[in-house]
Amino acid sequence: MSSSTVTTSADTAREPIAPWWHTVLVLVPLAVGSIASWYQHGLPNANVPGISSRLSSYITILVQEWCVVFLIWLALRRRGLSIGSVVSGRWQTLGAFFKDLGLAVGFLVVAVPLIGVLVHLIGGDANSNVTGITPKTGFELVVWLACAATGGFCEELIFRGYLTQQFSAWTGSRVFAIVLQGVIFGLAHGYYEKVMVLIMAQGLLLGLLAYWRKSLRPGMLAHGLQDGIGGLVAFFS
Repeated sequence: MSSSTVTTSADTAREPIAPWWHTVLVLVPLAVGSIASWYQHGLPNANVPGISSRLSSYITILVQEWCVVFLIWLALRRRGLSIGSVVSGRWQTLGAFFKDLGLAVGFLVVAVPLIGVLVHLIGGDANSNVTGITPKTGFELVVWLACAATGGFCEELIFRGYLTQQFSAWTGSRVFAIVLQGVIFGLAHGYYEKVMVLIMAQGLLLGLLAYWRKSLRPGMLAHGLQDGIGGLVAFFS
């Protein structure tokens, strides 16, 4: 990570990226998508004609999340900042990439069983919530993997990056910001219904990972891997 990137990130972390109304604009599509997914009992689906319901859901997710990232990019651009200033730099060496990949895998080894135990304790079934939306054809699998990569990048940028920095700057408390973004992360996954509380816990853990590592990169890898592997396992089983 270059020293200029570190300086930029440290300087901008003390102030919000954008005004309050911009954050409302960011939250509205997330809320609409979550309510739609809860109502439709699956991923938010714009019901694009001529394609399967699953593909329509995947396309809806792709458009929704990249539109939100576009809004964040506009706010950053207005301040003369880049997406990289929120992510906290790029991999300068192959070793740095593998270090973050190892952290991502380690996170999943701990977090996935923990969330599974918590799901069991509250009497939920996370698998039943996603059975109908996992890919069934080769093309759907390819689009699903694109959605997994999108979720890893976009959702970490939105929740652990943008929203965490907004809340931290407004409240003066990084801890409160991490907790609040985790709550909103869970609420943004309406199709999980009562299991949303466990998605909140996972959002909190991802927030702690980002805070500890001072970067969104390990969380992006972990998030994308979890979604991608989940789709692959469902497809081949």
